[in-house]
Formats: sequence, C-alpha cells, structure tokens
Amino acid sequence: MLSIPWLWSCCLDTQILVCILLFGLLGIAIRTRLRNKHVLLDPQGRAVLITGCDSGFGNLLAHRLLDLGFTVFAACLFPDGDGAQALRHHSAPGQVKVIRLDVTSDKEIEQVKQYVQDNLPEKGLWGLINNAGISMWGMVEWLTIDKFQRVLDVNLLGCIRTTMAFAPLIRKNKGRMVFLSSTNAYISFMNSIYSLTKAALEKFCDSLRLEMKPFGVQVCIIEPGNYAPATNIQSQKSADKVWGSLTAEAKKVYSKEYIEEITKFVNEKLDEGSIKSYEVVDAIVDALTSPAPQARYLVASVAEKVAVYLYLWLPTSLFDKILFFKAGKFKCVPQNDK
Repeated sequence: MLSIPWLWSCCLDTQILVCILLFGLLGIAIRTRLRNKHVLLDPQGRAVLITGCDSGFGNLLAHRLLDLGFTVFAACLFPDGDGAQALRHHSAPGQVKVIRLDVTSDKEIEQVKQYVQDNLPEKGLWGLINNAGISMWGMVEWLTIDKFQRVLDVNLLGCIRTTMAFAPLIRKNKGRMVFLSSTNAYISFMNSIYSLTKAALEKFCDSLRLEMKPFGVQVCIIEPGNYAPATNIQSQKSADKVWGSLTAEAKKVYSKEYIEEITKFVNEKLDEGSIKSYEVVDAIVDALTSPAPQARYLVASVAEKVAVYLYLWLPTSLFDKILFFKAGKFKCVPQNDK
C-alpha cells in the first residue's frame, strides 16, 4: 500500500513541474507579443559599422542594410577588392562608406573611429556588427603558437578593440552590438584554435550585455552552424599540406595515413555545410531592428542544434562518446612517439 507522504511528495513534484511549464509558456507568450509589437525603426539617418565586409556574411549584410536604408560603414581588409567595389556600386552616393580596417591594428581602429565620428548621419551610430573572423582547423599539436595568436588576435581581440572604440557612440544612441560567434563555441572537434576564440567571445559578450543593459544598449550573439560553402571562411586543405606543416615530433605520433583520413573527414564536413547565408543575415537584421532582440540566435541545422543542446545537458563523458561515434572510427590511429 502506498504511503500518504509519498503520494503527497509526488503531488508536490507534479505541481512544481506544472508551475515551471506554465511560467515557461508565459515567458514565451510575452516574448512573442513583444517581438510582434508594431515598432518602427526608421533606418534613415542611422548608421551601422560592419567589420569583415570583403565577402561572406559581412558583404551580404551590408547589401541588405543598404537596401533597408541604413548608412553603412563597410570595413574591409581590401577596400579596392571585388567585394568593396560591389558595395560602392550598389547604393546611392554617400550611403555606403567603404573603409580599410585590419581589426588587429590599434592604429587603424583609431583612424576608423575618427572617420566614423566625422561622417555620421544625423541619428548617429546605431549598430556595431563584429563580423570579421578567420578559421583554422587541426589538432592542438599540429598548430604553432603563432597560429593561435593570429586567430585570437582577429576573432577575439579584434572584437574587443572595436567594442572599446565604438561603445561610446553606440551607448549615446541606445543602439545595438552584434557579434558573430559559432556553434563551435560549444562543439570542439579538430578545431580547437577556432572554438576557443568563439567560446571566449561568448563570455565576453555575456559580460558586455549586462554592462550595457543599464544604458539601453542591446548586445546580441549570432551562432551560425556550418556555412563554410557560403562564406569560404575555411577553405579545404590537402593532406600533403597538413602533413608538411607538422613538426618532426608530431610526425612521430600522427602517421601520414592518419592525416589523410582526418583531412578527408574534415573536407567532407565542410562540403556538407549550408549555402543559405541569408539565414544568418536575417538573424543579424532582426538583432538590429527588433524591439525585443534575442540575446542569442542559434542559426543552424536541426542536427547542429541537437548537438548543441546535448552538449549543454549531457555529462561530458557521454557527449564525447556520442561525438566520437558520429565522427566514425578511423582505420588509422595515432601511435605513441618513441
């Protein structure tokens, strides 16, 4: 026979779960109502600064925002390149301002800041989109400290430099800061150098979001999945090139056959990526214009979203087993160096 205390405990647990569910549904309803609230953001007279506009998401976003009527400061590493020229021919005179910017250069950051201040439209700087980034894959022992420093300087410190430079202008207009992260901030396999920069960027944005909230500034993170074919952020490598970049010590551990298998695996995964870059641009535009933007936009395939959720909720040891199973069992395995 079931005891009364046990039944009462079960009832309480059920009540708690029901309350949590109801509060969750209420939160969703409130957010939906806020997001559907008819609030017009007039882009006329508002400026946005986008880094990394040479190609990929940055270039496509610049075109979209120009069509919406924003004034766009398009920061390009190659201001005379094809991407920059396409932007110049896309808009009305004066609407787009193509400027050179290497986000690793403190001097260029200051020069661009001064240029933006001198050329702002009447409503000032509304948005800062930190899009510039580079990618590099490989196991930790395959890489050099110089490569780690290079990717860190662009993907993480570059965002911090632009944020510190332009935060006062964004704060003045209670605008938006948008950062391009990645699902690789959660899933790190063969891409430690890229993943660590995106994971660090996420924590930087978490701090910044809380610091900017009292000033009415919204900080949003965009987390794209695999869009390698659309952006070409990570070009494919040959096994010979990877093998040639290894140190003598690494070659004792990782045979060329193993390198060939890994390289083939990574290249196949890159090929499987989405070409629908507009999905990411849609999320960025929403972060810039919505009356209630999300703190994070996970823009990925169903499988990638499931992987992120499993990472967040499963024990690490179990998730690692799933990841290895998904990757497949390689025929060649590393050998202990002697």
